[in-house]
Amino acid sequence: MRIVITGSTGVIGKRVIPQLIGLGHAVTAVIHAAPKRADVEQAGATAVEADLFDRASLTQVMKGQDVVINLATHIPRSSLGMFMRSAWRENDRIRSQGAANIAQVAASCGVRRLIQESFAPVYPDRGDAWIDEAVPIQPVRYNRSVADAEAAVAGFTRQGGVGVVLRFAAFYGPDAQQVKDLVRFVRRGFAPLVGPSESYISSVSHDDAARAVVAALAVPAGIYNVSDDEPVRHREYVDALADALHAPHPRLPPPWTAALAGSVGKMLARSVRISNRKLRDASDWAPVFPSVREGWPATVAPRA
Repeated sequence: MRIVITGSTGVIGKRVIPQLIGLGHAVTAVIHAAPKRADVEQAGATAVEADLFDRASLTQVMKGQDVVINLATHIPRSSLGMFMRSAWRENDRIRSQGAANIAQVAASCGVRRLIQESFAPVYPDRGDAWIDEAVPIQPVRYNRSVADAEAAVAGFTRQGGVGVVLRFAAFYGPDAQQVKDLVRFVRRGFAPLVGPSESYISSVSHDDAARAVVAALAVPAGIYNVSDDEPVRHREYVDALADALHAPHPRLPPPWTAALAGSVGKMLARSVRISNRKLRDASDWAPVFPSVREGWPATVAPRA
């Protein structure tokens, strides 16, 4: 197939491209600046510069393509930045205006399938209950644009295409800045994970997330959660990381501190025990790491 991918140099995109090339697909990687060209071309893709906010440039890229994979985001680079509302403005624009442009241009160009990244922690707090795709999302202020991106895909499907939304759980991997920050904190005996220690957190490794994107090439239209098999509670999440680092189990902040962290803190405090059953039933995808208990050692090994 002829596939266009945005967000091609991000932590997921750079893992997806080699897999697509290995399967024999012709991949066009959208980049924003010339210095990124060598990265995607070395992986075997054709690099093109295009603007997500310019439909004319998107049209030139999407003509004759079979699939568009939109992984474009603009996530704050530091853990501290995540708590600043202003740091999310460009990400909002990408998920609202950018995703709408991509969906509309893809439909007008006759693209058959659109795969859109989304964000699973927008689900409401459900305590110990499992969460599937039928549970209505409840975005908080900083990530309301998640709903805009998903609506754009729904519109693509209504126009006759196959629109697939992948709701990714919290990413972890050796090249994630948030993980690097968390490792530094845990080694100092503290983990800045707000909310009750018994709340569930659902995660997925970068590698497992990338394989889910490839699996989405063959699933029916719809929304799919991409998460580990076994979400863990906050306490186990940080303790498992400490064990992988051969460090003492860290302290967690008191639950009341979530209120001090704005809408990001409100979301992080939620208990979200997310099920990946729908994607597993629709494809041959399954996470290599059932939980962070297995994933953390592989993640921190390169720098341990």
